[in-house]
Amino acid sequence: MVDLRAWLAEGISTYALVFFGPLAVILSAAAFADTLSLEGILLISFAHGAVIGLMVYAFGHISGAHINPAVTIPMILTKKIDVKNGAGYIMSQLVGGIVAAFTLVAILPELGAKVNFGTQGGPSDLINNSVSSGLFLEMIFTFFLVLVIFMTAVHKKAAAGWAGFSIGGMIFLLHLVGVPLTGASMNPARTFGTALASGFWEFHWIYWVGPIVGGIIAGLIMDYVYVKKAEAEF
Repeated sequence: MVDLRAWLAEGISTYALVFFGPLAVILSAAAFADTLSLEGILLISFAHGAVIGLMVYAFGHISGAHINPAVTIPMILTKKIDVKNGAGYIMSQLVGGIVAAFTLVAILPELGAKVNFGTQGGPSDLINNSVSSGLFLEMIFTFFLVLVIFMTAVHKKAAAGWAGFSIGGMIFLLHLVGVPLTGASMNPARTFGTALASGFWEFHWIYWVGPIVGGIIAGLIMDYVYVKKAEAEF
């Protein structure tokens, strides 16, 4: 059965992520003269972590608050959501991200354009602009994000009420270490909306392949080793 309310929840949640996350990138560049300072990284990390955590609390009971195709795809493969609704989630996530990115274009056209409206710029100098390293890092980052989601929001024995805090905290951590390396996407919808708005497509495929592969690996392992056992006991 198609759940349009859940689709809408995913669209709104992803809109929030792609509005407030890239907005933090734009404001960081404005405040700290386009340099990737500690203050800027903290601002970006906190904004992404906070909006994800809050959206999990707001819509987790409606749609599960995936907010990310790299989360929804493992959920489909592990049969936590059916294919039809999963496809609807992904469509809603992409649309929400696109609308949010173009909202930033309308509000901050010149300031946002300086940082491609917060889209990830590919592997950084810190990893010698290595495509393979960037791809591997996005896989690892998303692996641990999806691990936390399965173990705090999906697992039947997870402590109640901590999913939003745990997932938001992991997002904070991943941005804290990942922004200087790859821009820390872990989410194709997050990158696609801003790429479309800015026209910046360099290295774009990394932010689809890395998160989806990492998410699938984490989802399959967590489901097989931990989640199914807990479900069988209920």
